[in-house]
Amino acid sequence: MTLVALVTGASRGLGAVIARRLAADGLAVAVNSRKDAEGVERVVDEIRAAGGAAEGFLADVTDEAGVADLVDRITGRLGPVDVLVANATGPQPLIALPDLTWEAHLDQLRFFVKSPTLLVQAVLPGMRERGGGRVIQIGSDVVDRNLPGMSAYIAAKGAQHALTEAWARELGPYGITVNVVAPGWIPVERHAGLDQSGYLEEVPLRRMGTPEDVAAAVSFLASDGGAFITGQRVTVNGGHS
Repeated sequence: MTLVALVTGASRGLGAVIARRLAADGLAVAVNSRKDAEGVERVVDEIRAAGGAAEGFLADVTDEAGVADLVDRITGRLGPVDVLVANATGPQPLIALPDLTWEAHLDQLRFFVKSPTLLVQAVLPGMRERGGGRVIQIGSDVVDRNLPGMSAYIAAKGAQHALTEAWARELGPYGITVNVVAPGWIPVERHAGLDQSGYLEEVPLRRMGTPEDVAAAVSFLASDGGAFITGQRVTVNGGHS
């Protein structure tokens, strides 16, 4: 039986590399983006060219009806979702405390609390029916670094990590593991041209992390080797925190 993985926000960046890695591991991958049809098609084509199986799905994973429809479409074309990788994110602006609004908090909570909740609720019936599954959230080590101007993002990511622990206990009896992979600064396309030297000096391993480093952690948690690991945060940052 071929397992099915859903990777949200997978048209570029970390999500695209995670999708390609899971496909290389033998999973059929549902590649999701809110509106980047060209990026989704590119990732799907790359997976298929490498001998893997993938389908593309556009959907807003912060929208209740959109998530329900997405999982229905995936189930119809690939089968029930066995591995959920909640990776989708939005803008992360620097906002000083005097300028911070409740709406700014909600902007982050929509991606890191609302969206994972909707996604897990939607895939849960299929996972329970198949006797288990994997939920892997993409968090951040920013919750340990307390960067000025990022309190809304930090609060939402902290909540996402806490949900991981609570859901692991709740879903464990159904054979479903729930973990979070928390990268440090992993340069992707949107970071092109940014100076990395200051950050790099603080990393004990003396190199920047790569999307492949993150994808390797996700791959392990989705594999048989990760079957007895749940409720954990795997920090991928070269020892930076």
